[in-house]
Amino acid sequence: MSESRSPSEKNLEKKLYEGKAKILYATDNPEILLTRYKDDATAFNAQKKGTIAGKGQINCAISRHLFEMLESAGVPTHFVDCPTPIEMRVKRLTIVPLEVIVRNVAAGSLCKQTGIELGTVIEPAIVEFCYKNDDFGDPLLSEGRIYALELATPDQVEEIELMSRRINELLTDFFKQCRITLVDFKLEFGVTSDGTIVLGDEISPDTCRLWDDTVEDPKARVLDKDRFRQDLGNVEGAYQRVLEKVVAIA
Repeated sequence: MSESRSPSEKNLEKKLYEGKAKILYATDNPEILLTRYKDDATAFNAQKKGTIAGKGQINCAISRHLFEMLESAGVPTHFVDCPTPIEMRVKRLTIVPLEVIVRNVAAGSLCKQTGIELGTVIEPAIVEFCYKNDDFGDPLLSEGRIYALELATPDQVEEIELMSRRINELLTDFFKQCRITLVDFKLEFGVTSDGTIVLGDEISPDTCRLWDDTVEDPKARVLDKDRFRQDLGNVEGAYQRVLEKVVAIA
């Protein structure tokens, strides 16, 4: 029976890791992994949990389009291909345990922690580093703490920040064509077997704050996971709208 199963089905027997939004599997190629996107939704460090119907397929499709766009602009990513609508083959990486947050407009924790008014444009964009560790709540890190924890070298931090700013330029321009404001977003990076730093994880409404520029009502503008966090409703419709806009431009 196992011989008749598709390659992606066979990989389900080799699960390496299951996170909040994706499951990672080994493949027959040691340098390639398979990511399966889930419909599960979490917020506030998994204190709030739920399901967004079709989220896995939508986020996989959006991420594929955006990875392809970035690759065409010279930004290296872990993307290889998508064997099914909810699966993505990616390069095996040694993950740098940092979450990079790029902020173009004040929202979320930036407003709560600083008092900056929601919607304030941030120029130049802020690039922040957080410790990718759920046990500590993904705290904001200074460069000194990054080096004390030996999470990355100074050269890696510099390269990651430069790459993040370049990615921000490309994504901001792309979403502007979609008539969407890229408020802020989270990035993760890893190192390939040959030592190259590349963009990993995903780029989707789960990892970006996206505001619809075609409507005026602040709550109606929200096209990202804040709809789930804040119980704004119609989360599935918002994610689908982002996909439609991305596909129309891509």
